[in-house]
Amino acid sequence: MQEEKLKLGVIVSIREDGFEKELEKVRDFGLPTCQVNNWKPELFTEENAKIIRKSGERYSVEVTTIWAGYPGPARWNFTEGPSTIGLVPPEHRQMRVDALKAGADFAVSCGVPSITTHAGFIPENPADALYAGTVEALKEVAEYCKKLGIFFCFETGQETPITLLRVIKDIDTGNLGVNLDPANLLMYGKANPVDSLDIIGKYVLGVHAKDGEYPTEPGSLGCEKALGQGRVNFPVLVPKLKSLGYKGALTIEREISGEQQAKDIKMAMELLAPLC
Repeated sequence: MQEEKLKLGVIVSIREDGFEKELEKVRDFGLPTCQVNNWKPELFTEENAKIIRKSGERYSVEVTTIWAGYPGPARWNFTEGPSTIGLVPPEHRQMRVDALKAGADFAVSCGVPSITTHAGFIPENPADALYAGTVEALKEVAEYCKKLGIFFCFETGQETPITLLRVIKDIDTGNLGVNLDPANLLMYGKANPVDSLDIIGKYVLGVHAKDGEYPTEPGSLGCEKALGQGRVNFPVLVPKLKSLGYKGALTIEREISGEQQAKDIKMAMELLAPLC
């Protein structure tokens, strides 16, 4: 029996000026899946859910997760990031819990099986005063998702893999997963992506096919790179994922815009296709 291949995908965003064109991009790339990204809870509307459902059917594109952002500041660096990203900062928690619940409702309306987000710089020390409150807030979101029959996924990045494993076990709702972003593990200086699978591999439900480098300046993340030009060893990473039973999508992410982004996505497709 021939092994089922992994599907490729790309990230698209809900836009205030319409979403259907985003699904057209996925079709134009010839890709069968996508993740839908949104940082504005006010765009989690039934109208947008209908567009996603109908456009997905029209273009034969499967939406694998709703990447749910949240309101308030988010500084993607090591100096302001810990106090602004995710559910770790106490002053932003409740509105972000509410935003993630809205994202969960939206995912159900779209017929999508999960939401994904960055939880923030979760403290490595479980005795840290911020740890318990963060876990409590995350558990509230996870339990809400469970009632709706969907998964809640942590995108890797600001926390070490062992910290993420501890959080998953401390929440213990049975509907938790990991969206593995191997580049983030490098760019935040948290882990070698291949080795991280020894810790969190069995929880991986989604993957960002993104590349990058370790940080070299104390305050700044490492650089994102076009796939194949950074340190992520995809020829080793993808087979290891498959050996752990991973059957989800490889969702290409390139955090630039314009013509070069399209070129880099096509290059990533060529590099990943033989590995699927």
